[in-house]
Amino acid sequence: MDVLSRNHVTVSGCPGGPVVVLAHGFGCDQNMWRLVVPILERDHTVVLFDHVGAGRSDLSAWSKERYSSLDGYVDDVLEICRELALGPVTFVGHSVSASIGVLAAAREPQAFAGLVLLAPSPCFIDDPSSGYRGGFSAADIDELLESLEANYLGWSGAMAPVIMGNPERPELGEELTNSFCRTDPEIARVFARVTFLSDNRADLAKVTVPTLVAQCSSDAIAPPEVGSFVHAQIDGSRLVTLNATGHCPQLAAPEETAAAIVAFVGAGR
Repeated sequence: MDVLSRNHVTVSGCPGGPVVVLAHGFGCDQNMWRLVVPILERDHTVVLFDHVGAGRSDLSAWSKERYSSLDGYVDDVLEICRELALGPVTFVGHSVSASIGVLAAAREPQAFAGLVLLAPSPCFIDDPSSGYRGGFSAADIDELLESLEANYLGWSGAMAPVIMGNPERPELGEELTNSFCRTDPEIARVFARVTFLSDNRADLAKVTVPTLVAQCSSDAIAPPEVGSFVHAQIDGSRLVTLNATGHCPQLAAPEETAAAIVAFVGAGR
Protein backbone atom coordinates (compact mmCIF):
# COMPACT_ATOMS: atom_id res chain seq x y z
CA MET A 1 0.00 0.00 0.00
CA ASP A 2 1.30 3.43 -0.98
CA VAL A 3 2.10 5.47 2.15
CA LEU A 4 0.19 8.53 0.96
CA SER A 5 -2.93 6.49 0.21
CA ARG A 6 -2.65 4.50 3.42
CA ASN A 7 -2.84 7.67 5.52
CA HIS A 8 -5.03 9.63 3.08
CA VAL A 9 -2.40 12.36 2.79
CA THR A 10 -3.48 15.65 1.22
CA VAL A 11 -1.24 18.58 0.31
CA SER A 12 -2.54 22.10 -0.30
CA GLY A 13 -1.66 25.74 0.10
CA CYS A 14 1.27 27.81 -1.08
CA PRO A 15 3.81 25.90 -3.20
CA GLY A 16 7.31 26.57 -1.95
CA GLY A 17 6.05 27.95 1.35
CA PRO A 18 7.16 26.53 4.71
CA VAL A 19 5.71 23.05 5.16
CA VAL A 20 3.31 22.49 8.06
CA VAL A 21 2.13 18.95 8.85
CA LEU A 22 -1.04 18.76 10.97
CA ALA A 23 -1.59 15.60 13.05
CA HIS A 24 -4.91 14.92 14.82
CA GLY A 25 -5.55 13.32 18.19
CA PHE A 26 -7.45 10.30 19.49
CA GLY A 27 -10.89 9.72 18.00
CA CYS A 28 -10.44 12.43 15.38
CA ASP A 29 -9.30 12.78 11.78
CA GLN A 30 -7.85 15.50 9.55
CA ASN A 31 -11.24 17.20 9.29
CA MET A 32 -10.61 18.58 12.78
CA TRP A 33 -8.17 21.06 11.20
CA ARG A 34 -10.60 22.47 8.64
CA LEU A 35 -10.98 25.87 10.35
CA VAL A 36 -7.22 26.35 10.70
CA VAL A 37 -6.20 25.19 7.21
CA PRO A 38 -7.52 28.18 5.18
CA ILE A 39 -5.44 30.54 7.30
CA LEU A 40 -2.28 28.45 7.01
CA GLU A 41 -2.73 27.86 3.28
CA ARG A 42 -2.16 31.54 2.47
CA ASP A 43 1.59 31.31 2.99
CA HIS A 44 2.36 27.67 3.82
CA THR A 45 2.30 24.25 2.23
CA VAL A 46 -0.18 22.34 4.41
CA VAL A 47 -0.03 18.56 4.79
CA LEU A 48 -2.97 16.71 6.32
CA PHE A 49 -3.24 13.01 7.04
CA ASP A 50 -5.29 10.49 8.99
CA HIS A 51 -3.65 8.11 11.42
CA VAL A 52 -4.23 4.53 10.32
CA GLY A 53 -7.59 3.51 11.73
CA ALA A 54 -9.04 7.03 11.53
CA GLY A 55 -10.93 9.03 8.92
CA ARG A 56 -10.33 7.92 5.35
CA SER A 57 -7.14 6.00 6.08
CA ASP A 58 -6.83 2.44 4.78
CA LEU A 59 -8.37 0.42 7.61
CA SER A 60 -6.88 -2.78 6.19
CA ALA A 61 -3.43 -1.39 7.08
CA TRP A 62 -4.30 -1.35 10.79
CA SER A 63 -3.05 -4.12 13.01
CA LYS A 64 -3.09 -4.43 16.78
CA GLU A 65 0.55 -5.48 16.73
CA ARG A 66 1.77 -2.36 14.90
CA TYR A 67 -0.43 0.17 16.67
CA SER A 68 -0.34 -1.07 20.26
CA SER A 69 2.34 1.52 20.96
CA LEU A 70 3.08 5.00 19.65
CA ASP A 71 6.03 3.63 17.67
CA GLY A 72 3.77 2.47 14.84
CA TYR A 73 2.37 5.97 14.47
CA VAL A 74 5.87 7.45 14.63
CA ASP A 75 6.97 5.13 11.82
CA ASP A 76 4.04 6.35 9.72
CA VAL A 77 4.87 10.03 10.28
CA LEU A 78 8.50 9.54 9.28
CA GLU A 79 7.46 7.52 6.20
CA ILE A 80 5.09 10.30 5.13
CA CYS A 81 7.83 12.93 5.52
CA ARG A 82 10.28 10.88 3.48
CA GLU A 83 7.73 10.12 0.77
CA LEU A 84 6.71 13.76 0.35
CA ALA A 85 10.35 14.89 0.19
CA LEU A 86 9.37 18.49 0.95
CA GLY A 87 12.32 19.13 3.23
CA PRO A 88 12.22 19.76 6.96
CA VAL A 89 8.64 20.27 8.16
CA THR A 90 6.99 21.95 11.11
CA PHE A 91 4.97 19.20 12.74
CA VAL A 92 1.86 20.30 14.62
CA GLY A 93 0.72 17.50 16.91
CA HIS A 94 -2.56 17.74 18.81
CA SER A 95 -2.94 15.86 22.10
CA VAL A 96 -1.46 12.34 21.71
CA SER A 97 0.05 13.41 18.37
CA ALA A 98 2.22 15.84 20.31
CA SER A 99 3.91 12.80 21.86
CA ILE A 100 4.12 11.17 18.43
CA GLY A 101 5.88 14.32 17.17
CA VAL A 102 8.29 14.30 20.12
CA LEU A 103 9.27 10.68 19.42
CA ALA A 104 9.62 11.30 15.69
CA ALA A 105 11.79 14.40 16.16
CA ALA A 106 13.97 12.61 18.68
CA ARG A 107 14.51 9.76 16.23
CA GLU A 108 15.08 11.82 13.05
CA PRO A 109 15.61 15.48 13.99
CA GLN A 110 16.80 16.34 10.48
CA ALA A 111 13.25 15.80 9.19
CA PHE A 112 11.84 18.63 11.31
CA ALA A 113 12.19 22.39 11.18
CA GLY A 114 10.19 22.57 14.40
CA LEU A 115 7.45 21.11 16.57
CA VAL A 116 4.20 22.67 17.73
CA LEU A 117 2.81 20.66 20.63
CA LEU A 118 -0.87 21.60 20.87
CA ALA A 119 -2.56 20.67 24.17
CA PRO A 120 0.15 18.06 24.83
CA SER A 121 0.21 15.50 27.60
CA PRO A 122 3.27 13.24 27.84
CA CYS A 123 1.57 11.32 30.67
CA PHE A 124 -2.08 11.59 31.68
CA ILE A 125 -1.57 9.86 35.04
CA ASP A 126 -0.45 11.75 38.15
CA ASP A 127 2.89 10.68 39.63
CA PRO A 128 2.83 11.67 43.31
CA SER A 129 6.38 10.41 43.85
CA SER A 130 7.77 13.06 41.51
CA GLY A 131 5.12 15.73 42.02
CA TYR A 132 3.98 15.43 38.39
CA ARG A 133 0.32 16.22 37.80
CA GLY A 134 -1.12 14.72 34.64
CA GLY A 135 -4.71 15.41 35.57
CA PHE A 136 -5.88 11.85 36.34
CA SER A 137 -5.20 9.25 38.99
CA ALA A 138 -4.36 5.71 37.89
CA ALA A 139 -7.83 4.69 39.12
CA ASP A 140 -9.43 7.43 37.00
CA ILE A 141 -7.75 6.10 33.86
CA ASP A 142 -8.63 2.48 34.69
CA GLU A 143 -12.28 3.51 35.09
CA LEU A 144 -12.20 5.54 31.86
CA LEU A 145 -10.79 2.62 29.87
CA GLU A 146 -13.19 0.11 31.42
CA SER A 147 -16.14 2.34 30.51
CA LEU A 148 -14.83 2.83 26.96
CA GLU A 149 -14.28 -0.89 26.43
CA ALA A 150 -17.69 -1.82 27.83
CA ASN A 151 -19.72 0.67 25.77
CA TYR A 152 -17.71 2.75 23.33
CA LEU A 153 -20.64 4.65 21.83
CA GLY A 154 -22.04 5.48 25.26
CA TRP A 155 -18.59 6.55 26.45
CA SER A 156 -18.19 8.76 23.39
CA GLY A 157 -21.47 10.53 24.04
CA ALA A 158 -20.54 11.18 27.66
CA MET A 159 -16.85 12.04 27.30
CA ALA A 160 -16.65 14.02 24.05
CA PRO A 161 -18.44 17.10 25.47
CA VAL A 162 -16.16 16.99 28.54
CA ILE A 163 -13.05 16.81 26.36
CA MET A 164 -14.27 19.57 24.07
CA GLY A 165 -15.39 21.89 26.87
CA ASN A 166 -17.26 25.02 25.76
CA PRO A 167 -20.68 23.89 27.07
CA GLU A 168 -22.20 27.12 25.75
CA ARG A 169 -21.33 25.86 22.25
CA PRO A 170 -22.87 22.36 22.29
CA GLU A 171 -22.34 21.92 18.55
CA LEU A 172 -18.61 21.50 19.23
CA GLY A 173 -19.20 18.64 21.64
CA GLU A 174 -21.62 17.07 19.18
CA GLU A 175 -19.02 17.22 16.43
CA LEU A 176 -16.44 15.48 18.58
CA THR A 177 -18.99 12.87 19.65
CA ASN A 178 -19.78 12.13 16.00
CA SER A 179 -16.07 11.91 15.20
CA PHE A 180 -15.52 9.42 18.02
CA CYS A 181 -18.51 7.37 16.90
CA ARG A 182 -17.17 7.08 13.35
CA THR A 183 -14.11 5.25 14.68
CA ASP A 184 -14.18 1.46 14.70
CA PRO A 185 -14.67 0.48 18.38
CA GLU A 186 -11.90 -2.14 18.35
CA ILE A 187 -9.39 0.32 16.89
CA ALA A 188 -10.58 2.97 19.35
CA ARG A 189 -10.05 0.64 22.30
CA VAL A 190 -6.46 -0.06 21.32
CA PHE A 191 -5.65 3.59 20.52
CA ALA A 192 -7.26 4.71 23.79
CA ARG A 193 -4.98 2.45 25.81
CA VAL A 194 -1.96 3.76 23.90
CA THR A 195 -3.12 7.35 24.39
CA PHE A 196 -3.98 7.25 28.07
CA LEU A 197 -1.35 4.78 29.34
CA SER A 198 1.77 6.01 27.50
CA ASP A 199 4.40 7.83 29.54
CA ASN A 200 6.71 9.90 27.34
CA ARG A 201 8.01 12.31 29.96
CA ALA A 202 11.57 11.03 29.62
CA ASP A 203 11.49 11.55 25.84
CA LEU A 204 10.94 15.30 26.04
CA ALA A 205 14.58 16.03 26.85
CA LYS A 206 15.63 14.24 23.63
CA VAL A 207 14.01 16.95 21.47
CA THR A 208 16.61 19.22 19.86
CA VAL A 209 14.50 21.07 17.28
CA PRO A 210 12.74 24.41 17.93
CA THR A 211 9.53 23.72 19.83
CA LEU A 212 6.37 25.65 20.69
CA VAL A 213 4.19 24.35 23.51
CA ALA A 214 0.66 25.70 23.06
CA GLN A 215 -1.73 24.97 25.88
CA CYS A 216 -5.30 26.08 26.51
CA SER A 217 -6.25 28.38 29.36
CA SER A 218 -8.71 25.78 30.65
CA ASP A 219 -8.45 22.12 29.64
CA ALA A 220 -10.09 19.22 31.51
CA ILE A 221 -7.73 16.75 29.84
CA ALA A 222 -4.37 18.54 30.01
CA PRO A 223 -4.17 21.03 32.91
CA PRO A 224 -1.81 24.04 32.73
CA GLU A 225 0.78 22.27 34.88
CA VAL A 226 1.30 19.79 32.04
CA GLY A 227 2.17 22.49 29.53
CA SER A 228 4.60 24.03 32.00
CA PHE A 229 6.20 20.63 32.57
CA VAL A 230 6.64 20.00 28.83
CA HIS A 231 8.12 23.47 28.37
CA ALA A 232 10.58 22.94 31.24
CA GLN A 233 11.75 19.58 29.87
CA ILE A 234 12.42 20.72 26.27
CA ASP A 235 15.46 22.95 26.20
CA GLY A 236 14.84 26.28 24.47
CA SER A 237 11.13 25.67 23.92
CA ARG A 238 8.53 28.44 24.00
CA LEU A 239 5.25 28.25 25.92
CA VAL A 240 2.07 30.07 24.95
CA THR A 241 -1.33 29.87 26.62
CA LEU A 242 -4.13 30.20 24.12
CA ASN A 243 -7.25 32.07 25.17
CA ALA A 244 -9.23 28.92 24.51
CA THR A 245 -11.13 26.49 26.67
CA GLY A 246 -11.35 22.76 26.18
CA HIS A 247 -8.92 20.31 24.63
CA CYS A 248 -9.49 21.13 20.94
CA PRO A 249 -8.44 24.74 20.29
CA GLN A 250 -8.28 24.16 16.53
CA LEU A 251 -12.10 24.03 16.68
CA ALA A 252 -12.80 26.27 19.67
CA ALA A 253 -10.33 29.04 18.78
CA PRO A 254 -9.07 28.39 15.24
CA GLU A 255 -7.86 31.91 14.47
CA GLU A 256 -5.74 32.13 17.61
CA THR A 257 -4.43 28.60 17.09
CA ALA A 258 -3.45 29.38 13.49
CA ALA A 259 -1.85 32.68 14.54
CA ALA A 260 0.35 30.88 17.08
CA ILE A 261 1.48 28.39 14.43
CA VAL A 262 2.15 31.12 11.85
CA ALA A 263 4.15 33.21 14.31
CA PHE A 264 6.26 30.22 15.35
CA VAL A 265 6.98 29.16 11.78
CA GLY A 266 7.81 32.75 10.81
CA ALA A 267 10.21 33.15 13.74
CA GLY A 268 12.22 30.19 12.50
CA ARG A 269 12.71 31.41 8.95
